[in-house]
Amino acid sequence: MKTQRLFFGLSLPESLQQQLVRWRAEVFPAEAGRPIAAANLHMTLAFLGEVSEEKALILQQLAGRIQQEGFTLDLDDAGFWPRPGVVWLGCRRPPRALLQLANLLRAQAARQGCHQTPQPFHPHITLLRYAPRNVALPPRDFHWQCQVDHFSLFASVPDQGRPSYRQLASWPLSVNKEA
Repeated sequence: MKTQRLFFGLSLPESLQQQLVRWRAEVFPAEAGRPIAAANLHMTLAFLGEVSEEKALILQQLAGRIQQEGFTLDLDDAGFWPRPGVVWLGCRRPPRALLQLANLLRAQAARQGCHQTPQPFHPHITLLRYAPRNVALPPRDFHWQCQVDHFSLFASVPDQGRPSYRQLASWPLSVNKEA
């Protein structure tokens, strides 16, 4: 049976990807870790793992039923997870709509047999992998905003020994009338 490594996530506008790549190059030295390619910068909402075509179709149908408002992502935090050696960019105060969307997608995935980590969702964008324990984080004088109006299903495809993320499907989020 053919499977694909899948996840639900948020893509970033190309202009924001380029801004983050330039900023990363300014604040992190080359030895700070392996940079994630601009086109691969994203926020994972629910990791699905190796999924059959049949299960992927079911998950897509369930995702298509989600009625969720769009939101603004404030990228104003950075951190380091020593065990995987990951430097990340995130939100000090994640929007409630983001947390609801991730929790809903994770719950749907779990009901379809996709293992979900018991750890709470921590919205982040991976900037560097294989970072050393002594990596220095930048001062918190940065802030980017991104309007989120859709979420997507991605496949992780090996590309010369590194993953490349290909969008398979996308679903709109409704416009927030209060914004």
